[in-house]
Amino acid sequence: MFTDYVKILAKAGKGGDGAVSFRREKYVAAGGPDGGDGGRGGNVYFEVDPDTNTLIDFRYQKKFKAENGKNGEGAHRYGKSGEDLNIKVPLGTIVKDAKTGKVLADLSQKGQRELILQGGRGGKGNSHFATSTRQAPRFSQEGEQGEEKELILELKLLADVGLLGFPNVGKSTLLSVVTEATPKIADYHFTTLEPNLGVVKPEYGDSFVIADIPGIIEGASQGVGLGIQFLRHIERTRLLLHVIDVSGTEGRNPVEDFQTINEELKKYSEKLSKRKQIIVANKIDSMQDESLYQNLEKLAKEKKLEIFKISAATGQGVKELMMHVSQVLKTLPKEDLIEVEEIKKVYTLEDKQDIVVTKEGNRYIVSGVAVVKLMRTVNLEDNESLHYFHKRLNELGINQKLKELGIQEGDTVQISDWELEWED
Repeated sequence: MFTDYVKILAKAGKGGDGAVSFRREKYVAAGGPDGGDGGRGGNVYFEVDPDTNTLIDFRYQKKFKAENGKNGEGAHRYGKSGEDLNIKVPLGTIVKDAKTGKVLADLSQKGQRELILQGGRGGKGNSHFATSTRQAPRFSQEGEQGEEKELILELKLLADVGLLGFPNVGKSTLLSVVTEATPKIADYHFTTLEPNLGVVKPEYGDSFVIADIPGIIEGASQGVGLGIQFLRHIERTRLLLHVIDVSGTEGRNPVEDFQTINEELKKYSEKLSKRKQIIVANKIDSMQDESLYQNLEKLAKEKKLEIFKISAATGQGVKELMMHVSQVLKTLPKEDLIEVEEIKKVYTLEDKQDIVVTKEGNRYIVSGVAVVKLMRTVNLEDNESLHYFHKRLNELGINQKLKELGIQEGDTVQISDWELEWED
């Protein structure tokens, strides 16, 4: 079974919590804080597995989680970092954020490995919060949560040339003639259900990879039939051979077929619709009406496209076509056909711009990543911890913003899941 599209849930490991601990040694009075830091949570990586060519395994396993970091301990013992998780995928896999649709990684090179989700940082132990005036802090920092995303995995064939066209126009036959591939060939009107890849034989010039893209029908760009699944495979190709039946045996109109397929390409991707294309007029050995080819040839001239007459069944014109394709590919750059979003997370110091303070009646709501991080260090039952908390509120500019909004003594301040009473 060829599986080329799955959704999975992946989560990086949580950072371990920092420890609250004090030296307890014989003959050492009032030992200082010695709580160690928590370990980093495991990252989630995706890497190319050269031994697989389908995403079928992900049909049965949908959830993946890296190991959490261990908590810190006394005597400045740091927690162990969580093990990273390596998820293996076939060459040609695209990793997308299911929520935004953004491409996070394009795994199209052998040995490639990409960081997708970062584990949470370990929390700091209480030894980090000791100062000349706060010598015995009874609070530490919790570890950060690891990143979590629903991901889409798409497998896109890595081919230089894609055979494009309606079902039963001779694409599979052409592939079987010019490569060692053995696709199923029959006179049917439904489409091939799986793409086929083949390497063009040396007798046709420099070798290149050619793919028989399953037949595309009208409405494919809107998902009619298996249209979207088929169209995604064309995105990787540098050159399209648009195979069109000009025999007239099935009452098809070659010009209409050309226009319909190209309209679907344009609806799916404007960039894809501009990919270089060569028209291949197939089944000339059984052509019943010469005008069908003549009209298609006229269209090719109007569109400034090259056109080749062939018969995949008899081999007529096939070698000339393949030799020409081999030469054309030398002029087409191997550009990055998939745009990867540069959205890797970078840890920085708390950003004051992240903090938002709003007023709802006599309630003031403070939100932001920096505030959530701050609350994880606070022990509201410890006076020294509260002193540190108020100092950080001043440093982050939160107290100033509250005063600017007109806060009065006794008003409620909500920070994360905590509700506090303001004292002037």
